Amino acid sequence: MFTVQAQNKTEAHKPKVGLVLSGGGAKGLAHIGALKVIDSLGIKIDYIAGTSMGAIIGGLYASGYSGKQLDSIFQVQDFDIIINDNLPRVSKTSYERDSDDKYAVKLPFDNYKIKLPSALSKGYNVYSLLLESLIHVNQINDFDKLPIPFFCIATDAETGSQIVLDQGDLARAILASGALPSVFQPVMIEDQLLIDGGVVNNYPVDELRAKGMDVIIGVDVQDGLRNREALASAPELLIQINNFRTIQDMKLKAQQTDIYIKPNIEDFNVVSFSDGDQIIKNGVAATKTQVEALSTLPRKTKNDTLSNLRPRRIDSLKINHVHLKGIDKYTRAYVLGKLKVKGYETLSYEKIRAGMDRLEATNNFDNIKYEFIKTEDNSGYDINVYVKETNQNLFLKLGIHYDDLYKSAALVNVTKKRLFFKNDVASFDFILGDNVRYNFEYLIDRGFYWSIGLKSRYNQFDKNINTQLLIDNLVRFDAGGVNKIDVKLKDFTNQFYVQTLFMRDFALTMGLEHKNLELNTETISEDDSGNRIKFENTNYLSLFGNMKLDTYNNKYFPKRGVYLNGDLNIYLLSSSEGKDFNNFSIAKANMGYAFSVHDKLAFNLQTSGGFKIGNSTTAALDFALGGYGSDLINNFIPFVGYDFVSLIGNSFVKASAVADYEIFKKHHITLEGNWSNVEDDIFETGEWFTLPDYRGYALGYGLETFLGPIQVKYSYSPEQKESTWFFNLGFWF
Repeated sequence: MFTVQAQNKTEAHKPKVGLVLSGGGAKGLAHIGALKVIDSLGIKIDYIAGTSMGAIIGGLYASGYSGKQLDSIFQVQDFDIIINDNLPRVSKTSYERDSDDKYAVKLPFDNYKIKLPSALSKGYNVYSLLLESLIHVNQINDFDKLPIPFFCIATDAETGSQIVLDQGDLARAILASGALPSVFQPVMIEDQLLIDGGVVNNYPVDELRAKGMDVIIGVDVQDGLRNREALASAPELLIQINNFRTIQDMKLKAQQTDIYIKPNIEDFNVVSFSDGDQIIKNGVAATKTQVEALSTLPRKTKNDTLSNLRPRRIDSLKINHVHLKGIDKYTRAYVLGKLKVKGYETLSYEKIRAGMDRLEATNNFDNIKYEFIKTEDNSGYDINVYVKETNQNLFLKLGIHYDDLYKSAALVNVTKKRLFFKNDVASFDFILGDNVRYNFEYLIDRGFYWSIGLKSRYNQFDKNINTQLLIDNLVRFDAGGVNKIDVKLKDFTNQFYVQTLFMRDFALTMGLEHKNLELNTETISEDDSGNRIKFENTNYLSLFGNMKLDTYNNKYFPKRGVYLNGDLNIYLLSSSEGKDFNNFSIAKANMGYAFSVHDKLAFNLQTSGGFKIGNSTTAALDFALGGYGSDLINNFIPFVGYDFVSLIGNSFVKASAVADYEIFKKHHITLEGNWSNVEDDIFETGEWFTLPDYRGYALGYGLETFLGPIQVKYSYSPEQKESTWFFNLGFWF
């Protein structure tokens, strides 16, 4: 046993102590518990070897982190986000954000065949977390020069051979060692396609002994063989097959380990990250059973703890040059526009990471690698960005939706990237259902420069509207005693625009818009002269501008972020008024702020308003409040407590507040209120600054699903003393 060997060692020849950490996915969090005990005893580790999760934790420990610090790092991670490569919503452009908020299913095509991804995740979030955590050793390419020498094991996916990674990019090496097949895509290092090292060697004790280690501590977290009752699914059976070899290997390798630590991980699997606390505790408990043997090992001296390579927080970096490698299909301006890095500026690390997130969020790259290189004169850093462009540029996207206004709808989208230019994208939505619609967008994204776009849409719906409301606000006609009329709205809008970033975060858009707006009814088929009634059938030509900032973390259930959306339309022509037309403008804005006071409780406060400038005989573009929803066209404004198109005027103000309590993950109880004044010219009469004339309150339940939100709301209006139910299924489009 080791204790006898250790007692025979003289002070002049202290034994070299190696630490080997096995792979095991989430079960590998037990390594953190073992390291906490090792740290508490002050044991000096001379070399670390690891595979998969053992490489991740071992590499971080080798770079200078303590077991306690690793515990803190892993406690704050959301592993669902990390493993699924979910990116912050704010990292996406308006186009990309709208795509994520609209489509339930996205299928990439290659040569007109569905191209499924090689794995669930590209490993981008894991790599970014590792790179940030290891930035203090960024300049070290020889892992023997880390605070504790280190190597890890990966597998060559093409040959099945073992690859020992002991130099190069530490974050990349660790990522390759942990690239579990089907979960993370393979990692390319020096023209070798690498996957999880556990495939060939899950416990590199022999390789560690060959480094001159006299004593080896080993922590083993791999699975044992399961009985037939536990083999209830295909993944469990595949894991069992893989374990046949590794478990047989461990019988020999455990005997070669001087201090063998085997935490109790039987009740957990490779993705049990939600049980991390208990797994770490089990690692502590198992290691404490070996305290007597561990206590005989050499201790750290004062010199061992004095290192200039200790982890430290990097608040900002001075960036000199940005070097891009691998771009061919996209322009340099496009990539730099996503990064929002121009060079020769000091940026916070958060902003640099956000830029990389934006580049990743385009989905135009199969792989993104970046590194910080200290300049020779120590004046700052150069960023080297390596990308591998994806060949996939054709996508089929699908969605379904139901709500009380548009009724049932199925969405089919075809998106083509690089249609005419390197960095353009064309998207066509065709919406089938009770109201057939379409939406076409084409954008040439030029990054920091002015981007150019085209939009065309056709939208329609019909709604029963109070007859007197129409007579008072839209058109004079004889209703024949009918209380409500079914009104059909058809909107055909085309835009040509240019777009750029303002102050890095605001999207500024301006352009020319043509709109054909038609309102008619079949409830009353003819007027007094025998003509078919059309309340409106007008072509408008306008200049428009928009400024938008959207940092909400979730469109439908935001917990943090701000929102600003301002629109201005200057109408130049109207076919219905001809030469008698007088220019008029419509301006509106919406501002919101979401914040959390607890993990489960969030508030979203919003205020909005709009007004018309100039005289116009048409009221079809006036503001119409009522109903519930997102992405309503023109000047339709949601207002709970009232049905759609219940309150009309050429100006309005509105305030709203929503309390959102997430009772279970993705299950929301919402309580909201909104208050408004709406009528003609309230900003001239001063009515905008009086107590609200209209109030509405709602109690709702919402569930986040892959199809989009499912929401039910019961709303009530004190003025009407009536209640209204709202229901929607799926993303709004």
